[in-house]
Amino acid sequence: MKNPFENLDKILEHRLRLQIVSVLVANDSYAFNELKELLDTTDGNLATHIKALEREKYISVTKSFIEKKPNTRYKISERGRSAFKKHLDALEELIKQQKK
Repeated sequence: MKNPFENLDKILEHRLRLQIVSVLVANDSYAFNELKELLDTTDGNLATHIKALEREKYISVTKSFIEKKPNTRYKISERGRSAFKKHLDALEELIKQQKK
């Protein structure tokens, strides 16, 4: 029998990355500072996990200026949306297998 944990997405196993992707799936986009406040994390911690999601092409980044202030916004990509759905499906399957 295949280990049901093998279907979980390794990138989304980290709590903060899963939270970031969850927020982005539910919203059109989110700014860095909004995410930092919502997730109650530090700049460095958030930046590290954002970079991991960018590397996997789970999110896209748009940098702009609003009234001469830098603004970085993130959106979920189709790849990220698909990975999130597969991760949730794997969790559901794992739960079903544990019921007796």
